[in-house]
Amino acid sequence: MDNDKSGLSLAFLIHHYSEAKTLDVQFLIKAAINTLTVTYYLAIDNYPALKEIFPSFEQYLLIIVSIGIPILILTGYSHYKKTKAFRSEVDIWIESNPYQARWLVNSEMTLQLNLKLTQFIIRLSNGEKLSNEELKELIELQKKFSEHVSSRTIDDGKDKEMFPK
Repeated sequence: MDNDKSGLSLAFLIHHYSEAKTLDVQFLIKAAINTLTVTYYLAIDNYPALKEIFPSFEQYLLIIVSIGIPILILTGYSHYKKTKAFRSEVDIWIESNPYQARWLVNSEMTLQLNLKLTQFIIRLSNGEKLSNEELKELIELQKKFSEHVSSRTIDDGKDKEMFPK
């Protein structure tokens, strides 16, 4: 009986989260359709010069979508990769929510430690011995992480020192 309840809970969670994302997408699509409809019938339909360029709503829609979507994609890409604006947004986001910085640092520490441990596990599985230098490296990594975890607080900004560079 408990398995059925956990299955229902999981199904409910999947439905809930997918519905939330679906609503976001539906909202964006409806907003785009509304914007295109309003601009055509209030602006283009009333000006003969624009009416010659876009004789029907369907042609207007096709032209604007075929030009607009690539422009939006390129703008988003340049914002994300090429400008300093995204970096500034992330810096502000981290400062305004230090728990995000902690999450990022914790993830990075876990990743580094897991990579090192899996390297050692693979070597040990193949019957190889670990050298003293490798053991010292693992001990130093653990010591570094332990010192950081025991001395940091949310407000002191020490998590920023551990950000991957």
